[in-house]
Amino acid sequence: MSQFSTKLYQSTQLRPEMRINPRLYQAMELLYMPLMDLEQHLKEQLAENPLLEMVEADDQKEVELKEDTVDEPMGDDGVDWEEILLDGFDVGGRRQQFEYREYIEPTPVEAQGLHDYLHDQLRLLSISERELRLGEELIGDIDDSGMLVCTPEECVAHLNDWLEEVRPPLIARASEIADAEERADELAEIEAIFQPYEPVEAERMLTVIQNFDPPGVGARDVRESLLIQLRQRGEEDSLAYRIVAEQFDALINRHLTEIARSFGVTPRDVQDAADALSHLDPKPGLKYSIDPEQYVIPDLIVEKIDGDYMVFANDTSLPRLRISQSYREIAKDKRAFTGENREFIAAKLNAANWMIQAIEQRRQTMLKVMNFIVDRQRDFFERGVQYLRPLTLREVADYIEMHESTVSRVTNKKFVQTPRGVYSLKYFFSSGLSTTSGEDISARGVRDKIKQMVAEENARKPLTDQAIVTALKAEGVQIARRTVAKYRDQLGILSARMRKRV
Repeated sequence: MSQFSTKLYQSTQLRPEMRINPRLYQAMELLYMPLMDLEQHLKEQLAENPLLEMVEADDQKEVELKEDTVDEPMGDDGVDWEEILLDGFDVGGRRQQFEYREYIEPTPVEAQGLHDYLHDQLRLLSISERELRLGEELIGDIDDSGMLVCTPEECVAHLNDWLEEVRPPLIARASEIADAEERADELAEIEAIFQPYEPVEAERMLTVIQNFDPPGVGARDVRESLLIQLRQRGEEDSLAYRIVAEQFDALINRHLTEIARSFGVTPRDVQDAADALSHLDPKPGLKYSIDPEQYVIPDLIVEKIDGDYMVFANDTSLPRLRISQSYREIAKDKRAFTGENREFIAAKLNAANWMIQAIEQRRQTMLKVMNFIVDRQRDFFERGVQYLRPLTLREVADYIEMHESTVSRVTNKKFVQTPRGVYSLKYFFSSGLSTTSGEDISARGVRDKIKQMVAEENARKPLTDQAIVTALKAEGVQIARRTVAKYRDQLGILSARMRKRV
C-alpha cells in the first residue's frame, strides 16, 4: 500500500490574477439602480460621509468634481480604478438646470383581500359557532381566483382531524370542574360544538358561501361559477344557462353548429348566448387579489423640440452632492493632521469625490445610451411601434465604446418618458426579421402588425396563421407560419377557429 506524505511545503509561483476594487462593484451597482433606489442610496451616503453635503436648490455655484483632492496612494494593488472607471469622463460644461419639482411618494392604502371580504360577509350571518368554524374552513380553501381548491369531503376531513386534536384537552379540562351540574353543561357544550362534521354540512355551508359577493365565488370550476352567476341574475331558463349546464365542452371548443342542432335553435342564437356569457367573470376572485402597486418614475425624458428629439435626465429629485466647504478647508492644511486623523479625512474626501464623479458618469452614460436609441428608433417616435427597428445591446455597446454588460445594467429597470408614453428601456431592444427590401424590421413591430390585422379582420372569416403569413409577405416581411403562431400566442390571440363568429 502506497504511503502518502502529510508534510507541509512552501513554494513560490507567478500567476496573473485580477482583483476588483470594491469601488468598481459600487459603480456597477449605481448603474443598475433605478431612480428611486439611487435617491435612497444617496441619502444614505449623505448620512454616512460627513464630507458630503447637499447643494441647496438656490445655490447655482458649480462644484468642481476633481478639486482639492488629498494626495493618497492608489492602493495596495497599484491600479488606479478611478481612472479605469471614469476613462473619457467629461462633464461637458455646466449641468443642465431643471426646475426643481418635489416628489412625494404615494402611500398605497391597504386593500381588502378576497378572504377578508368573505370572512366579513360570513360574520354577518346569524349562524352557530360550529357553522362559523366550518364556513371559515371552506373560505380558507378558496384560492385567489375565487375557486374552491378541494372537495367538501376533503375540507370536512381536515376539520375533523383538527377536532381530534383539540377535543381531548377540552374534555379533560371540563372533567376537572367540581360542580357536577356545571361540569355536565360544559361537557354537553363541547360535545355539541366539537362533534365530527359530515359532508352534507359542508355542502350546505358551501351553498351559503356561493351566494356571497362577488358572484360566482366558491365554485369548484369555471362551469359552476358561470352557472352560479346566471342563477343570481335569474337566468336559469335562458339558453346560455342550458348551454353551460349541458354543452359546456362544446362551447369551449366553439362547436356552435353542433350546439344549435342539439337545442333546436339557430347558430346565431348560440352566438348571442356565447356573447352574453363572455360578459361574466370566470375568475371572480381576481378583482380582490392584493398586488402591490408598482410606481414608475422615468429616469429619462424625451421631448420633441423644434422638430428634434432631445433627451434629458429626470434627476431633479436626486440630492445634488458636493464636498463640504468646511472640510475642504481642513483638507487643504495637510500639516494640521497626521496619523489616523489625516487618514480618515483623506479616505472620506476621496470617497466623496469618487461618489460625485460616479453619479455624473452614470448620468452621462444613460444619456449616451438613450441618445443612440432615439437616433436609431426615430421612426418609432414619429410613426409608432410598427416602425421599431431591430436593436441589440451589442450595437449600443459598440457605439458608446463600453462593455455590453454595462449597457445591460444601464437599461435594466430604467424607464423613459416619451411623447408616445412611458416605456422601459428594454422595450426598444428586440430581434429582427428580414424584408424583401433588404432592411430588417423589429419583431415587436411585427407582433403589433399581427395584432392590428386581427383587430381589423372579418369576424365571420378570421385570418388563419397562413393568411397572416401571406399578408405580411405582401408587405415585404419574411416570416414563417410557426413564428406567426408563436407571436399570436404571446399576444393572447386565439386561433382562427376559436375567433370565428356566425
